[in-house]
Amino acid sequence: MRTLIHNCGEVAHMSTGDDEFPLSGERLHDRESIVHSPGMGILINDGYVERIEQSTELITEFAPWYPSKKSSVDVSVIDVGGMAIVPGFVDSHTHLVWAGDRANELALRQSGNSYQQIAEIGGGIWKTVLSTRSAPQERIVSSGLSRCQSFITNGTTSMEAKSGYGLDLETEVKILESVSMINRETPCNIVPTWLGAHDFPREKSRGEYMEELISEQLPVVNELGLAKWVDVFCEEGWFTNEETEDIVNAAKAEGLGSRLHVDEFVDSGGLELAAELGSVSGDHVACSNEDSRIAAAESGTVQTFLPGTPYILGKELDLPISKCIDEDWPFSIATDFNPNCPITSLPFIGSLLSHRMGIDPIVSLAAATRNPASTMFPDNSVRGVIAEGRRADLNILWSSSADSWCQTPGTSPVSKTLIDGIIVNQNKTY
Repeated sequence: MRTLIHNCGEVAHMSTGDDEFPLSGERLHDRESIVHSPGMGILINDGYVERIEQSTELITEFAPWYPSKKSSVDVSVIDVGGMAIVPGFVDSHTHLVWAGDRANELALRQSGNSYQQIAEIGGGIWKTVLSTRSAPQERIVSSGLSRCQSFITNGTTSMEAKSGYGLDLETEVKILESVSMINRETPCNIVPTWLGAHDFPREKSRGEYMEELISEQLPVVNELGLAKWVDVFCEEGWFTNEETEDIVNAAKAEGLGSRLHVDEFVDSGGLELAAELGSVSGDHVACSNEDSRIAAAESGTVQTFLPGTPYILGKELDLPISKCIDEDWPFSIATDFNPNCPITSLPFIGSLLSHRMGIDPIVSLAAATRNPASTMFPDNSVRGVIAEGRRADLNILWSSSADSWCQTPGTSPVSKTLIDGIIVNQNKTY
């Protein structure tokens, strides 16, 4: 049965015919090319967008009986009342599965402790590792499903999900198997990343754990088909550039791509390394130097900014996003959902860009839809855009303006969410 979305406001489709690549530079501001004016309709068939045309024309061809009735045997009409349509949001950096609680760390930070100091006194990643190791799989699957529903409520239709809170073979496998279970139970598209190199476990030496990562964890994760990518926390005090390169090259030999945590606290050359290794993205990149950013743009490594993290840590939001636009460097944004940054709303992240950093809302939207999707999906399953022949993942907003997608911090801007053409979320806030 077809679904006809009728009487649309603005449709920020984000499609320019080369949708497998990110938008960057002046193209981000070409509103005429990436936003349809009000009056369009969207015809969905078998999970894909079949036609995008004037709404009246689609009604005449496919639902001439409308509005005397709202559906027939073949077509169901959804009248959105002039509200805007945007692609489903794509969150390309999340730590979805973990157990435990780190709410005490806010007070530690307010007392002057840094992220690294908190880790050294038993907090941070290691505290979550201990909780996750002891948690039954049923519990972490259940919590993951609840978190997914919160993401969907906020309009996310696809996400990446990392392991990394096990730091041993058994728990890393448990986490990745849990991600797979959650993916089967939720309409949200979840793509897994192995982050065994998130930290070093206390019970092993650095060398012993590096050997375990490459010789034990990686082969098992790959043999079981549990991950699409490898990630490494390449940061001063955690994994060195040399260790990162060893892990990524071993993963390449197993057929896994990479997306890396780099340059969050200091510029250690991590983004340049990500570019050299052909990683699909370098994430955090708050401190990367300009040469590294140029190298990333030239290599196709998308810079992924996570402004929720400095927000949570009480730091300035001085990310060089305007510079990326000016210099034509592709970039994305993501939530970095984790125990220390439990943000499930990409619209809130977009608000940080647009309300706090002066970024055009449509530019912010591209960074939350098409651009991250370009790092997550192959050519034949492109998401993050609304275009004929593409998956029908989209959000119906509460406003006629697509700009509204990031203007309700604390409240979802979404009225309805569709994944593969099926309504999976209906909010009733407004």
